[in-house]
Amino acid sequence: MEDEMAGTDVTACPAATPEQTAGIEPEQFRRVMGSLLSGVCIIGSADAAGAPCGLTCSAVCSVSLEPPLLLFCVKTPSSTLDAIRARGAFVVSLLDVESHAISDLFAKPAPDKFASVAWRGAAHTGLPLIDAALAHAECAVHDIVEAGDHVIVLGRVLAGDADPRRFPLGYWRRDYMRVLRPVDFLDGTDTEADWIGEF
Repeated sequence: MEDEMAGTDVTACPAATPEQTAGIEPEQFRRVMGSLLSGVCIIGSADAAGAPCGLTCSAVCSVSLEPPLLLFCVKTPSSTLDAIRARGAFVVSLLDVESHAISDLFAKPAPDKFASVAWRGAAHTGLPLIDAALAHAECAVHDIVEAGDHVIVLGRVLAGDADPRRFPLGYWRRDYMRVLRPVDFLDGTDTEADWIGEF
């Protein structure tokens, strides 16, 4: 470590000022993070009576391979989060490119969202899996972490599958996007219009 630090000017970076640590404005933060293209998922579980419940979520990502972990973030309060806490399990359904109406449905409070969509019980947990999903993961709750006005739910992936022939629904700058196919910009034949477009 001393050899690595030899000759390094440790005073090159100035100390943070109060202005630098105050925090970004909420709207600017939304613009920054909205520039990250993400997939759109339905997080499904079931309440104490066994009724399916779920919500739309674009804040989903992998965490670890050993053990296999993923996470999603949800704003509180959330009845679906309450069900997940109680049941200890959930299913992530990654929506395909034509499923924006399903995303809209699960993004709003409604008494019985699953009555309007095709779904089935996932093989391992029996929890709701959206038929329009191009991939899914069945998860047991690994940990739940409070983070500001959201909660981070870590799930240990128990089972899952994906259809390589289908493409995902995208969400970018507060709008849905069609992700149509892989591209290779290096050969000069593909353009942005070839692979991504708004609804």
